[in-house]
Amino acid sequence: MTHARILATAAAVSIALGAAPLGAQHDVQAMHAGQEAPATTVPATPADERLPPSEERAKAALVSSPRHGEYVDIKLPGSAQAIRTFVVYPERKDKAPVVIVIHEIFGLSDWIRGVADQLAEDGFIAVAPDLISGKGPGGGGTDSVADRDAVVALIRGLAPEEVKARLDAVREHAVKLPAANGKSATLGFCWGGARSFAYAATQPALDAAVVYYGSAPEAAQLGSIRAPVLGLYGEDDARVNATIEPTAAEMKRLGKPYEVEIYPGAGHGFLRNQSARDGANLAATQKAWPRTLAFLREHVGG
Repeated sequence: MTHARILATAAAVSIALGAAPLGAQHDVQAMHAGQEAPATTVPATPADERLPPSEERAKAALVSSPRHGEYVDIKLPGSAQAIRTFVVYPERKDKAPVVIVIHEIFGLSDWIRGVADQLAEDGFIAVAPDLISGKGPGGGGTDSVADRDAVVALIRGLAPEEVKARLDAVREHAVKLPAANGKSATLGFCWGGARSFAYAATQPALDAAVVYYGSAPEAAQLGSIRAPVLGLYGEDDARVNATIEPTAAEMKRLGKPYEVEIYPGAGHGFLRNQSARDGANLAATQKAWPRTLAFLREHVGG
């Protein structure tokens, strides 16, 4: 896709600079934390091996995966702390691009690992760090915390500079893997979607960023973005979606590539909660995942 076409996509979003403020003024992921809990009373979605698993199918998908996934401890420079990171390799003979999977406000869950595994199936080295490594009881991460509310509290306590330092360490490690081709992208969901967008504004070496239902950085930070950004949103997600128009307007003004897709009837967290909203979340997933892969392949290979 050409730069002009990307900008045209952003311009297609209605422009309203007076709309809701961007990024940190609206940490929409934190506001949505209580609304993102998995649905447990809806029927499970049919398995589709071309898509990441829904949350209820993630554990089984990981167990049955033929791919090589492993946990590694990535050292944080200037600290004794290591970042526990799940890495999954694709089955291919040539070198592959790296995609850093940034978890939701619920931490490094089976579902996030399931997304990473699907990325590997689709040809990428998927790297999913636990960004609260060392913050839990006994210096643990997500797995050491008793419940989701406690995980949410720890993630909310992460300072932006701390998140960046951890992502920098993970990216630096991943792009130097013998199987990596040197290209890197981020892919984040909810809280992680906002972090994916923010990382594009602070890491000039990043090649692409994918944002699933996450808010943008402050307008003043958008000028630092070099990587193309893809934003994927559910239609019924007003608080997040209120940030799209002003972001698109500012990105267009700056000449920055920002593509937007909004899926009818889908809600916040649609890729994880595929069973919900009378099929709208599944329909959104069936469109968003191929769109994600096409965008990544365009900008990092794979």
